[in-house]
Amino acid sequence: MFLESYYSEQNGEFSFTREQASHFAKKVAGDFNPIHDEDNKRFCVPGDLLFSVVLSQVGLSQKMRFEFAGMINDGVAISVDQKSSTDLSMVDGSGKEYLHIIRDGDTTLNQALIEQVTKSYVQFSGMNFPHIMVPLMESKQIMINPTRPLVIYESMELDFERLDVTAPTVELTGSEIDVDGKRGSVTLQFCFKENDEVVGTGRKRMVMSGLKPYCQDDIDDLVNRFNQRKDDFTALLAAA
Repeated sequence: MFLESYYSEQNGEFSFTREQASHFAKKVAGDFNPIHDEDNKRFCVPGDLLFSVVLSQVGLSQKMRFEFAGMINDGVAISVDQKSSTDLSMVDGSGKEYLHIIRDGDTTLNQALIEQVTKSYVQFSGMNFPHIMVPLMESKQIMINPTRPLVIYESMELDFERLDVTAPTVELTGSEIDVDGKRGSVTLQFCFKENDEVVGTGRKRMVMSGLKPYCQDDIDDLVNRFNQRKDDFTALLAAA
């Protein structure tokens, strides 16, 4: 499966190097959030990588809810703690929970379908900034701190009408932003389509902190830096 180069597994435990996690964020998700840079002091493994590994291990269920409980650093070994057939967690050796999963309905272990769903969702998810986030922030005249941009994955839900599909793609169906002082949240609604038919829906929620009044010059600078980081990484891959 395409995920194999982005994590290590030993005795049922999964771990991630900074390079693996950073390359997944950039190469698979198109996510250039500085928090996923190998040399960032606040480095954390992308939530979408945890989500992808979980699906590959426990399968895709018709209804799934993922609640992100904590940021995971490189080298931390985690494993699946299955409390019941519908209640699972990703925990470290001390039992600390990083991801809580609730699922219901039929489940498939079809790796080709799981890979398609994973890739489609992660590539959609990685487009949050600047394509979706910037217009939402402008609409409320607030913005994340341009010097320390921090947007944290809180939860994600999937709801498939059926699992006898082969190549569903993801489309955005709605987005909204709520602001409470210096904190805020963004909710994205999306659907899975196959042959122009909606076969499933989903929702992603992110939280923001340290919000500031909207400044177009600062936003333009933030977007330019994002695009430059993307160009630099692409050039680095091309030269390798």
